[in-house]
Amino acid sequence: MNKNRLLILLLIGALIITVLVCLLKMKHFAAETLHLKQATIFTLPVGTGGADLQQLLYEQHLMQHTGWLPWLMAFEPKLVKIKAGTYLLKPGLTVRGLLALLVSGKETQFYIRFIEGSTLKEWLSVLSHAPYLQHDLQGVTQQMLAAKLGVPADSVLEGYFYPDTYLYTANTLDSMILKRTRQCMAKILASIWQGRADGLPYKDPQALLTMASIIEKETGINKERARVASVFINRLRIGMKLQTDPTVIYGLGDDYRGIITRHDLTKLTPYNTYIISGLPPTPIAMPGQASLIAAAHPEKSDYLYFVADGSGGHVFTTNLVSHNQAVLQYRQL
Repeated sequence: MNKNRLLILLLIGALIITVLVCLLKMKHFAAETLHLKQATIFTLPVGTGGADLQQLLYEQHLMQHTGWLPWLMAFEPKLVKIKAGTYLLKPGLTVRGLLALLVSGKETQFYIRFIEGSTLKEWLSVLSHAPYLQHDLQGVTQQMLAAKLGVPADSVLEGYFYPDTYLYTANTLDSMILKRTRQCMAKILASIWQGRADGLPYKDPQALLTMASIIEKETGINKERARVASVFINRLRIGMKLQTDPTVIYGLGDDYRGIITRHDLTKLTPYNTYIISGLPPTPIAMPGQASLIAAAHPEKSDYLYFVADGSGGHVFTTNLVSHNQAVLQYRQL
């Protein structure tokens, strides 16, 4: 064997060994775990390429050595097509796992909770403080909000959003979440209206929704909801004023200071059911499903009054004398 041929063989052998060593190192690099002590939110901006990703990982201290990253992506083309988004990185995630996650486009989901009995004003506040949303509802008027929701400017908004927990991905618009909750309420309300009991004094689904919102504000005890509904239904049937404090509070708006005074009860607003007859013009809060069902299927009773019993529930009575006695007992407590 001449010297040139031997040299060529040695070079080829060295090259093979080098390639094998590089492959082993790249395999080891791909199996390395990121520097994560806890779950971390990682945002990959639009237009980020491999070099940009390498810089991001280094700047955010997720990887100490990133030199092999371009080689890994070049050797495995399936790991190149990373998608912009916001991802949840968990401890134990490997470099290969990270790239696979970014290629999958499976962004992390955040959740937002709207509480039964809360108002639209409170919902807008919740949305304004929710992370990773695009806030497009700040400072909007009722007419502007209606336009964003795609409904007529004179549409009733209060009450027409279903309270629940909703998931969203980063950069979702506030208005898109409200649209979802409105669509959800529309579907549930339509179903409950369709299956409501016969003979109820509601002229339309909004009246049922308004009644449900009052029930929601009056009691948080599920077993009482249908009984509370029966009191207000009985009053409506005989033309008796509803005289419910939550409607007065809603009508006071920002003037409410945490306690209802005698003056408040005599202040004329469209929602003061101590003065107006029948239901107020709109719902006063967002009712949950239990209150909607109670409004559609009230208990059959002769009750006309109820008052707190001091332990979270209520005492129900059929006449004013018994009611006054229950009020006296509550005050003594």
